[in-house]
Amino acid sequence: MNNNPISKSLTHYILDKGSAVLGLVLLFIVMSILSADFLSLDNILNVFRQSAVLMIMAVAMTFIIITGGIDLSVGSQVAVSGVVVAGMISAGIPMPLAVLLTIVIGGIIGLCTGAAISFQRIPPFIMTLAMTTILSGIAFAYTKGTPIVISSPDFSFLGRGYLGVIPIPICIAIIVVIIGYILLTHTRFGRFVYAIGDNEETARLCGINVPYAKIGVYVFGGMVTALGGILLASRLSAGTPNSGTGSELDAIAAVVLGGTSLFGGEGKIMGTVVGVCIISFLNNGLNLLNVTSYNQMLIKGFVILLAVWISTLKARKGLAH
Repeated sequence: MNNNPISKSLTHYILDKGSAVLGLVLLFIVMSILSADFLSLDNILNVFRQSAVLMIMAVAMTFIIITGGIDLSVGSQVAVSGVVVAGMISAGIPMPLAVLLTIVIGGIIGLCTGAAISFQRIPPFIMTLAMTTILSGIAFAYTKGTPIVISSPDFSFLGRGYLGVIPIPICIAIIVVIIGYILLTHTRFGRFVYAIGDNEETARLCGINVPYAKIGVYVFGGMVTALGGILLASRLSAGTPNSGTGSELDAIAAVVLGGTSLFGGEGKIMGTVVGVCIISFLNNGLNLLNVTSYNQMLIKGFVILLAVWISTLKARKGLAH
């Protein structure tokens, strides 16, 4: 048995805090060796611009997973938000109002999901899986399977414009990260989120209105995810009913890679940021190396499995806060 305190401290740090950062550093080293274009400024900016939607979705997912929940419907929420905002703008509704209404609709979707989970006791996995099918059906029925093209330059600016040399999507993602960080670490709502994930019954006995707090988490998640859908539609200049397909898995993987426990009660926004960077730069590096899409799925699957294994190992060793 290894009783070396230095070894134990190092193991504690790597499992509890350093695994995601270490993984990102190793990824950068390997990819920069294998591809000369990986560390170019243009490539880095392009990766961050393309990962902005995933970053926004992952912030929302962080709150949900910390409570011990899950949301498999975020990909469909992105699709619905994209087609709704595109339909409104095509119908002549002013762009700012269309964006605002779409975010409100995202909140309503989160409200319905959260209410069913909180008051009807439907497990989050089952409820959000059902919502995935419902929302996907709504998106395809609304568009009749045909993308809604948007010709508004003002709307396209959200997904393709720049603030100086920084792409607008990156700026919006940074704002969402800051809001998520403040909510989670500097508000009563954030403390409620951690308390519910740590022990829901104890949180209830401490006076926390658990059902309404959980609803608040899903409402926040719905609004933030709607913003991600708006950005994706802006970048594509169209609302497509199959946009966002599969993105929920990347969002969950990024959150878990960032150190958020699937068992609830533990997680940090900055860890999620690192997790998103790992997923995004891994995708980019594999594309630069011309790895086939099938092999990319295989590699990403092993990465997700590794993240879940580390999360489980942390829980076993009692490192979760």
